[in-house]
Amino acid sequence: MKYILAIDQSTSGTKALLFDESARLVGRSDLPHTQKISENGWVAHDPMEIWENTKGVVKAVVEKTGIDRGEIAGIGISNQRETALVWDRESGLPVYDAIVWQCARGAKICEGLSEHAEMVRERTGLRLSPYFSAAKIAWVLQNAGDLSGRKLCCGTIDSWLVFKMTGGAEFRCDYSNASRTQLFNIRTLSWDADICKLFGVDPDTLPKVSDSDGLYGYTDLDGYLPEKVPIHGVLGDSHGALFGQGCLTPGMIKATFGTGSSVMMNTGEKPIFSDAGIVTSLAWCMGGKVNYVLEGNINYTGSVIKWLVDDVKLLTASRESGELAAQANPEDTTYLVPAFSGLGAPYWDSEAKACICGMTRNTGKAEIVKAAEECIAYQITDLVLLMQQESGMPVTELRVDGGPTKDRFLMQFQSDMLSIPVAVPHNEELSGIGAAYAAGFALGIWDKSVYEKEQRTRYTASMTDETRQKRYDGWKQAVKSVLTR
Repeated sequence: MKYILAIDQSTSGTKALLFDESARLVGRSDLPHTQKISENGWVAHDPMEIWENTKGVVKAVVEKTGIDRGEIAGIGISNQRETALVWDRESGLPVYDAIVWQCARGAKICEGLSEHAEMVRERTGLRLSPYFSAAKIAWVLQNAGDLSGRKLCCGTIDSWLVFKMTGGAEFRCDYSNASRTQLFNIRTLSWDADICKLFGVDPDTLPKVSDSDGLYGYTDLDGYLPEKVPIHGVLGDSHGALFGQGCLTPGMIKATFGTGSSVMMNTGEKPIFSDAGIVTSLAWCMGGKVNYVLEGNINYTGSVIKWLVDDVKLLTASRESGELAAQANPEDTTYLVPAFSGLGAPYWDSEAKACICGMTRNTGKAEIVKAAEECIAYQITDLVLLMQQESGMPVTELRVDGGPTKDRFLMQFQSDMLSIPVAVPHNEELSGIGAAYAAGFALGIWDKSVYEKEQRTRYTASMTDETRQKRYDGWKQAVKSVLTR
């Protein structure tokens, strides 16, 4: 028996997923890592802890499943995007903690480059922002002490894991991760020397960019495996989910429901640029050909329900929300706009404040919970409709993943608002599945018929066009009331 091992390195922890020759998930193990949050809200991770946990979860999943470790034929990696770090190439040790995608400590660096914002967007597809890796790397280079004379590696989590797994023999990242650094020109498909200079990053310190299904070197995981095996698939987590969902052709779209949400549309082999609040990135490069995506990120989706539980105390657990929302008066006109830290895509208003509006005397607990559930679907709808408009590609189905997709009320309302089917896969580990598929396809263990075996629950729209438009118009009016520009 041959197995593919997927490492899914996320913001909260690291998972090892083991797939057999039928592409069936046969084992999983995970470990959390420390969230280092400073008094001013800066967020960091210890890269060495992530590396040790990577080895730890592999050992744990092998022990749990009882497989012969010599049967592991290859490894794929999916990883948290934008998180960046700098390490010494000779010692293999980080010069500072990894700066997490959530951390805005590079804001002043971006402010100082504001006159170059349009050039940066035109070449990288991304709005100038500390959210992306460039400002994080620049901050480390400016604040980690005297680094002169040292041979440095500046990279994202995928390149760090590849470096450690190959014993420093390989320093590579994939196209999806490179496209989220804000240092990569998505037109020329190379590190952009002008933008690197703006951020003070030497292009020679950046990793070699390899095909997402390419060979990243060989590893025995620090001596744990009896023989070295190939690392043959690397993808950023959202891109891994897109690939795992089988969104391989232009116009296919997926939404990941989590604390926040990522909506991503495959737009094919040519980039589509938008001025309407969504960004352009690379989906992946497979077999030497790139695919591009349109993407929008939402700050508050699943975390709205967590707010109802932890802060407002309307619920004792998030799982109660869908059932309670289903009991609400369907004619209630309450809207919740979750601008707790401003609004993300497509509005990009950091000064907007959250509000609840449209209540009547009959609005009660269930109606407020319903408004919280519905605001998640409204925000996803904003992005799906915008991507359809900007791409000119009709959207016929939304594929979804993430914990909130278990909420039947939310999934039905999402289908109603988009008037298209919403498909929920029975497998939950979509990022890791995408990395595993990339590796398994490249190694010839599976072919794309594995997608045909995937089981999904589909929700279909039942709302009338008149009701749908009335509800969505009310949402747009509620959003308009909180916008500051």
